[in-house]
Amino acid sequence: MPSTLKKKQVDVLIVGAGPAGLMACNALAKCGVDVRIIDQREDKVAAGHADGIQPRTLEIFQASNAHSFSYGLADRLLRDGAQLHTAAFYNPGPYGGIELTDRVPDVTAPTARYPFELTLHQGEIESIFLDSLRGMDVEVDRPVIPSSITLLEDKVDDYTAYPIEVTLQHSSNSQQDQLEEVIQAKYVIGADGAHSWVRKALNISMIGEQSNFIWGVVDLTPETDFPDIRNRTAIHSNNGSCMIIPREGDKVRLYIQLDTENAGEFLTSNGRVDRTKVTPQKLLQIAQKSFHPYTLQMPKEFEWWTVYVIGQRVASKFSINERVFIVGDACHTHSPKAGQGMNASMGDSHNLAWKISHVLKGWAGRALLQTYEIERQNYAQDLIDFDKKFASLFSGKPQTENCVDGVSHADFLKMFQTFGGFTSGIGIHYADSIITQSSSQRNTKHLIVGQRLLPQLFMRAADSRPVEIQDMCPSDGRFKVLIFTGDSSQKATLQRVQAATQKIESLFSKLSEGNIFRAFDIISISTASKAIVRYNELPLLLRSHWSKALIDDTDATGTKGGDGYANYGIDRADGAIVVVRPDGYVGVVAKLDGIATIDAYFSSFMARF
Repeated sequence: MPSTLKKKQVDVLIVGAGPAGLMACNALAKCGVDVRIIDQREDKVAAGHADGIQPRTLEIFQASNAHSFSYGLADRLLRDGAQLHTAAFYNPGPYGGIELTDRVPDVTAPTARYPFELTLHQGEIESIFLDSLRGMDVEVDRPVIPSSITLLEDKVDDYTAYPIEVTLQHSSNSQQDQLEEVIQAKYVIGADGAHSWVRKALNISMIGEQSNFIWGVVDLTPETDFPDIRNRTAIHSNNGSCMIIPREGDKVRLYIQLDTENAGEFLTSNGRVDRTKVTPQKLLQIAQKSFHPYTLQMPKEFEWWTVYVIGQRVASKFSINERVFIVGDACHTHSPKAGQGMNASMGDSHNLAWKISHVLKGWAGRALLQTYEIERQNYAQDLIDFDKKFASLFSGKPQTENCVDGVSHADFLKMFQTFGGFTSGIGIHYADSIITQSSSQRNTKHLIVGQRLLPQLFMRAADSRPVEIQDMCPSDGRFKVLIFTGDSSQKATLQRVQAATQKIESLFSKLSEGNIFRAFDIISISTASKAIVRYNELPLLLRSHWSKALIDDTDATGTKGGDGYANYGIDRADGAIVVVRPDGYVGVVAKLDGIATIDAYFSSFMARF
């Protein structure tokens, strides 16, 4: 490296431009953070790889297209992806082939705003992020390979310093003065996959084990008489197991179990896969046996294929000194059949990005960053525990007269439905911490602290237009403070609201040095009916814009909205304050006059700025 090489500075360097890295980059850029993202690939993924988007991830993507600071990425997913509404189950029939056993909803999460899984190949998902980043003048630097990383521990506590130095190697100098450069960063995010260079460079170990379950994957456009080819389908046959995942257009993905009985020619003497002997044609021939008596024609071409061994591992730590973080496959690996990998990866980034943004802006300190590992490592371990059970059941022999100890349909269905809230992402529940405090949970019996804000239609008081509350809480890096006022058309209630608002305004002014709306967005929700409500009688803080004042009533047709207080478990007379974290999870709740609870919450991690 030339001694005169100039060192460049950036607030956040992201290594890896897959979905996890792009999600982090997009979120940070939207919060105004100086961010740079690099990748060793010359271009985005062209086909295959991850493809499943779970209901909670769709909510995160949506986060309201109507607001300029939201992700605003869900529309393309909904337009271009395949929606999976039904899951079908096939098991051995009495005549040697398979037969339909059951069809159930694909998503078993009653509060899901989008009650389906969506599939779209990873390359298109990456394109959605890349287009969004270009709109903010951010491009992925590629092909770029990091070669060394140094963390200056004596500068870790200095939040004005750039304590991380990363040396980068450029494969081409067509747009660079030199092939090598050094980046000085305040934070580094390793989003560089299961074989993460960042993780290895920092000696972070992976804890877990490799299973004996081997699976092949093929993407193709099928010609078949199988009736559930457009449904998510689990096939347990005497010839092995197979899962069907419908894809965009006419394509499908097949997960095909490989073992000594159906794929002995691929295996070495120690039971490992000899990849040189595997072809997509041979994988499909194995699947054809599982489909019997239905036919599955050999296509002229395959879009993508691979072979993998299921392994379940979690990183021993997710950060080093709250300066270098790892996300996605870099910190947890598991089987892909439950559709969790890309969702868990982007969930990591969604959890981390706003926290880094707050610290960079001086709104919080290291204690906030520590919650990333606390929350996401616990989630990852839960994911691994689930995946072990799921992979074991799906890879096991089906229960038949000749295999009475095999996996029954009842066992598999119970697993599928019991963990529906978890696999959909809807049921993620973060434990108590400085940013998740459930001591006043009684004030919102159904709106659970530590879980995401439940979807609910309210009406705008000014024009009676139905709005989804999740769309009112975009991922813009600010805390959302929902003030449930009760019936503001009643004089006594309005006086109570005015008194509470004075205390709220005093608190947030103290925290933000008078610039409240930099870090907080305040929305009021009244039980006054649309026939008599006067939103402009509310204190100004509760209607900073006319669209911020909502009512819990139905729309003009009487078919949309209503019962929001009841669905959230909020007393219509008492009201409540609900603080929603920037990632959409409920952080704390309190009585309408419980300002001390809100003060204690923010004082535990937020600095005055």
